[in-house]
Amino acid sequence: MKNIETIAIHGSMKSHEKVNDTVVPGIEVSTIYEHRNGGFHEGDDKYIRLSNPNRQQLENVIAQLEGGKHCAVFASGMAAISSVFQTIEAGSHIMVAKDVYFGTRKLMWEFGKKWGFDVDFVDMTDLDAVKYALKENTQLVWLETPSNPRLLITDVRAVTKIVKSKGAVVAVDNTWPTPYNMRPLELGADVSVHSTTKYLGGHSDILGGAVITNNETLFDKVRLIQRVQGAVPSPRDSWLLSRSIRSFPYRMRAHNENARKVADFLSKHSGVKDVYYPGLESHPGHEIAKSQMDDFGGMISFIIDGGEKEAVEIVGKSKMIIAATSLGGIESIWEHRKSSEGAESPSPDNLIRLSVGLEHPDDIIEDIEQALA
Repeated sequence: MKNIETIAIHGSMKSHEKVNDTVVPGIEVSTIYEHRNGGFHEGDDKYIRLSNPNRQQLENVIAQLEGGKHCAVFASGMAAISSVFQTIEAGSHIMVAKDVYFGTRKLMWEFGKKWGFDVDFVDMTDLDAVKYALKENTQLVWLETPSNPRLLITDVRAVTKIVKSKGAVVAVDNTWPTPYNMRPLELGADVSVHSTTKYLGGHSDILGGAVITNNETLFDKVRLIQRVQGAVPSPRDSWLLSRSIRSFPYRMRAHNENARKVADFLSKHSGVKDVYYPGLESHPGHEIAKSQMDDFGGMISFIIDGGEKEAVEIVGKSKMIIAATSLGGIESIWEHRKSSEGAESPSPDNLIRLSVGLEHPDDIIEDIEQALA
C-alpha cells in the first residue's frame, strides 16, 4: 500500500488471513492475558499497560501514514511530547521553536530545569539564528511548521542539515500539517509527533498522542517511557481513533480547500490587518511551505484591526463557529488565543486562531463576516 487513502482504511483493519473473520476489529478490553504452554514468551501480550491489540493496530496505521518504522501512542499529545524530551540526557542543551504550542512552552518552563536541560527558544525561520544558538551539547531541536499560533514556516531540510552536524535529534510536531500534508521523516527529521486528539481523531471526542521514528535506539527509549510511566490510551480510544483515521485523508482535503477560501476572504477584509496562512502567496514562508508540504492545512490565524477587547467580542459573536480551545475537528472552531493561554502568553492581544472545519465554506465565511461587522 502506497497511497495514503488506502493506508488509512486498511492499515488498522484486520488481515484477510482468517476465513469468515470480522472485517472491523473488535474492542479488546481485557487488562490481562493468559499464558499457558510454556508460560510467557517475548512478544506475547502480557498486561494492558505494556500492550493491547487495539493499540498495536493504531500504532501500525499511524506509522504507515508517516512513513515510519516505529510508533508509540499515548494518552494525550502532551504525554507524547514529554516522552521525546525525556529521552534526552540531563545537562543537554535543547532548542525549541520560538513560536510554539503553549503546552510545549509550559512544559519547558515547568520541567526543563528540573530535568536538567539548558533550553533556548529560537526563531527557527532564521537559519543564522539556528547556527548561532547551536552548542556542543545540543541534543534536541524541536520544530513546529506551521507554528502555533502564527503559522511561521521552518525549512525542515535546512535546519536538519545544520543541527545534525552536532548529532542532535530533530523532532517535528506534525499535528497541524498532518501526514496528509507533510511527512517530517521524509524531510530528514528523526521524530514526528502528534496530538492525535486533533486532525487524526477529527471529531473532538478522543484524547491521544503519538511518536513516530525510524531511529530504533530512540524508539526503544520512547517505548520504555510509554510502558513504565503508563500514559497509554484505552482500548476504546485506540479503536475509535483507528476508525476515525479511515476517513482522515478525505477530511483533510476539505479542511485544506475550505481554509484556502477562508484565508483568501480574510486577506481582503478591511477589518483584518494580517492573515497567517502559508497558502497565501503573501506569506513570507510560502515558497518553503510549497517545497515541503503537499497542501497548506486547515489552520489560520489573523490579526484584527483592534485590540484584545474587540478580538474577544468578535469570537463571541459567531453563530455557527464554535468558540473553544482546540482544533482539527469537523466543526469550525476559533478562539482569542492570548486569553486561552493565560497571562504568560506571548500571543498578540488581537490574534484570533481559527480551525476551519468541514461546513460549506460559504457558511463559514458568512459567519466570520457578520462577526467582524
